[in-house]
Amino acid sequence: MSKPDELLVDIAAMVESEQSNQMSLTVVVQGAVITGRLAPESVWRQRVAEVLEQSQRLGPFSALFSSAGADTRPPRRKEPPTHLHFHVARILQGSIGLPETGGMYRIEIKDVGAWTVGDFSYSDH
Repeated sequence: MSKPDELLVDIAAMVESEQSNQMSLTVVVQGAVITGRLAPESVWRQRVAEVLEQSQRLGPFSALFSSAGADTRPPRRKEPPTHLHFHVARILQGSIGLPETGGMYRIEIKDVGAWTVGDFSYSDH
């Protein structure tokens, strides 16, 4: 999509304003189906920082995502969100969701070709 879907932007803005992580969403981005829950950007950044902190090689990058690294990020604007922040998300590949434990994805709203509310179930059978 060259122009972001206004309804999807509104959903992202509501997630940001409510600081909620309960909105399930499934999107199609360049043929990939990603399903999971949306999170406010601040929550998503903190979770990424926590994962990076546990890595000996990637630990230094955690400051870019954490509130401790907030001074290195540009100031927040009052503009509509441009990205969806997924956590506990999976890329659906047939009947399997990858990664099994769920991942954290940041997707540009303008790249979403299709979407639906809710997440898809899948099984390993």
